[in-house]
Amino acid sequence: MARSMCWHCQSEMSGEYFCGRCVKVQPLSKELDYFTCMNLPRLLHVDEQALERTFYALSRTFHPDYFATKDESQQRISLGNTALLNAAYRMLKDPIQRAEYLIRLEAGSAKDIRTSPPADLFDEILELQDDLEEFRALSAEDSSARRQTLQEKLEASRRSLEARKADVESRLFDQFDKWDVLHAQTHDDPATQAAKDAVLKTMQALLSNRTYVTNVVNDLVAAVGERTGSGRT
Repeated sequence: MARSMCWHCQSEMSGEYFCGRCVKVQPLSKELDYFTCMNLPRLLHVDEQALERTFYALSRTFHPDYFATKDESQQRISLGNTALLNAAYRMLKDPIQRAEYLIRLEAGSAKDIRTSPPADLFDEILELQDDLEEFRALSAEDSSARRQTLQEKLEASRRSLEARKADVESRLFDQFDKWDVLHAQTHDDPATQAAKDAVLKTMQALLSNRTYVTNVVNDLVAAVGERTGSGRT
């Protein structure tokens, strides 16, 4: 996982993280993807125990405290390796971030997840935004029937959207199963690759919808919660 040549003595690397000749710590490759970094295959259902074992083992190997008395170059490498490990662990531990990251790896930057509203929610979202804007314009001390009606309507919308988000996540995790099965098949088979591309496309759409719905739910929680004193985290 480190470079093929030692940065210090230019000898060929015989060890994985330390030069066998000068025993200097080596930087993890900048081209290293997070799955490879954690010794995991590119699957969406990861072995969380294996992930944690690798993370803690490598964290001990590169911990900055162990390099406090070393030269500045090794201290800098220690910090860089530790930052990469932390980023990889956070990304792969969270299933949503893991799916987004795998799509970027497999499909490239053109497939970055974008926030977009589900087509069947368009009219509902427009009405919701109008209600939310009106509710925000009302004073928190306003006890009118209109404010109460709006609050109840917004809370009902939040519950509906949270249920929708749960459904999207359920369908997303079904795609996880499909991806993992396909990943185990022959990689140079055109039919398999086409099926994998279809799964990636479906996951991208689901993730985009999920992000949009999550943002709307957060707006509702912030607005209604702030006014009622019962905001959620």
